[in-house]
Amino acid sequence: MISLRELTLADAAAVRRIYSDTSVKYLPRTAMTAESAVSWVTGRIAERHAVPRTLYCFGIDHSDGLVGVVKLNPARTSAALSYILREDVWGHGYATKAVALVLDFASTTLGLASVCAKHHPDNHASGRVLTKLSTVTYMTADTNPASRSPEVITYSRNLRPTRFDVLMRGGYLVASRTYNWALSDDM
Repeated sequence: MISLRELTLADAAAVRRIYSDTSVKYLPRTAMTAESAVSWVTGRIAERHAVPRTLYCFGIDHSDGLVGVVKLNPARTSAALSYILREDVWGHGYATKAVALVLDFASTTLGLASVCAKHHPDNHASGRVLTKLSTVTYMTADTNPASRSPEVITYSRNLRPTRFDVLMRGGYLVASRTYNWALSDDM
């Protein structure tokens, strides 16, 4: 069982372990040092007190301690979602559960209309996390100059029911349901 919680300065060593060389392989950053982990956690704590709050950064807690981080960056009625796990806990469903918890938080607590997520095309595990949560896959150009790939896979999930929430593929109606992932124009 996992839970989400706010980070504390005592989490710096665990955050450094989470942001290891292997875990950041598909991210536009390097592994954290002890000093950069303390600085990063201090920054997340400061952002927690910002008004308005522009970043929600939660630790993914398990009986093994802090095993990952999930971030939600809201902007008006939508938010960007990202997550990272310690490499020794990959494959246990922790990211899937954490993303589901954050989607619930985004919808019920923040009242957001949609949440977007993207991943590197070679990061198949992140693709599976998003696919497990009813996703549709789209390849898009990555506009981040620090990216390690010219492409990313982008997902967007509608959190509010709408009457005309349909998915078209090749000119044909594929699905007509709410709370499904679809192409995002803002990511």
